[in-house]
Amino acid sequence: MNLFGKVTRASLYFAVAFGTAFAHAAENMPGGPAVNQLNFAPPATKIMQEIHWLHWMMLAICAVIFIGVFGVMFYSILKHRKSLGHKSASFHESTTVEIIWTVIPLLIVIGMALPATKTVVAMKDTTNSDITIKTTGYQWKWGYDYIKGEGEGINFISTLATSREAINNLAPKSDTYLMEVDNEMVVPVGKKIRLITTANDVIHAWAIPAFGVKQDAIPGFVRDTWFKAEKIGTYTGQCTELCGRDHGFMPIVVEVKSKEDFDAWLAKQQGSKDAAPLNADQPKAAVATTAQL
Repeated sequence: MNLFGKVTRASLYFAVAFGTAFAHAAENMPGGPAVNQLNFAPPATKIMQEIHWLHWMMLAICAVIFIGVFGVMFYSILKHRKSLGHKSASFHESTTVEIIWTVIPLLIVIGMALPATKTVVAMKDTTNSDITIKTTGYQWKWGYDYIKGEGEGINFISTLATSREAINNLAPKSDTYLMEVDNEMVVPVGKKIRLITTANDVIHAWAIPAFGVKQDAIPGFVRDTWFKAEKIGTYTGQCTELCGRDHGFMPIVVEVKSKEDFDAWLAKQQGSKDAAPLNADQPKAAVATTAQL
């Protein structure tokens, strides 16, 4: 066997071995992306369901336009080429054609804009919330302060729980690698949660794909958004605004619990006397106060 054959054979063996090892090593992340996932995260809120529907509706409309335009173009090129004896038509303008190619795109845009606008307006409606949570971005952690509704007065810091050894490849990586925290945000299923976002240092962004939520957290300003989880489970996200050295080590984990489990968590939190205050190690002046919200 010549050198080329040996190299090819060795490469195939390596590819098969690597692919087999990867297939066994890769697992779906609880509350996060799945192996070979091509679509959005499975929706856990009504808003995300509407985003899913809008995505596929827009894709279908664009696909029909693409096929129609390029189909007519290539048909005209092939069937009306000069080599077949065709001669191009000579005309200056056509009022009918101009009306058609103005009205049809207008109707398409209106058909796309109406449902999209309805969803965007719903995304911004934070009224009538059951629980309000102030979310503060720090380099590189999140602070949660339950300021209204069930759990009022509870506050804590949520920090990456992945060990430095795992990050430095000195310890095995779990299936929640870099997407695990020491203190998760906990909310009850079926309740409207209003999030007020701000930041202590630089611009961050709080995002959970399964909720259809992404909201910037800006120092000196407050923004708000909301979600209403319809499924019990664990949902993960990350800071989605480049915020410095450890931007990739700033995960978000939300536990959606049943009413009974949420009440048990509340009792545990409210009965704990060793919980560190939210801003124990952070400058107080940089964080928006509850009174301002």
